Amino acid sequence: MAPKITPEEAATRRDTILQAARWCFLNFGYSKTSLDDIAKRAGLSRTLLYRIFSDKEDIYTAVFRHWLISRHPRAREAAATTGTPQERLFEVCRIMMIEPWADMTGAPMAGEFFEVCERLDPEVDALHRTVAHECIAAILDHDKAAEVFLLALDGQIGDEPTVPVLEQRVRLLVDNFVRG
Repeated sequence: MAPKITPEEAATRRDTILQAARWCFLNFGYSKTSLDDIAKRAGLSRTLLYRIFSDKEDIYTAVFRHWLISRHPRAREAAATTGTPQERLFEVCRIMMIEPWADMTGAPMAGEFFEVCERLDPEVDALHRTVAHECIAAILDHDKAAEVFLLALDGQIGDEPTVPVLEQRVRLLVDNFVRG
């Protein structure tokens, strides 16, 4: 019989698996990543993966959920904190867009990663967008302005910029959208 682990150890193990899986999916792609790849990267057995996740699709959607949803409390906090609207808006954009972009930049299968995630779990993508919209609307105090800002923000990654270029674009967008 396997020794019992604490809830904290289980959460740490799950986190390790999700980080290893994200690296594998970003570097090998969904179809070429095996459970053995993930287990090896996480330093665990494949059998242990099956105790936590039912299959590769389950791991993939868990990676996507964890990767985006874990940002939501920080984004809400940034929107509600003190500071100028520009500072708060940039911080929300940094948490919700720039950081995830930085995680993907340079990975061979980054484009596929987000596309497959959206297809496998569109609810997470919609939730992420809803939280971003709520945070931006709280800062701008205008629902439609938040919608327009998000559309403009989406346009900043079309040519797959580097992280510093994306940061410059977002700062420019924030500064020109919210005049102090």
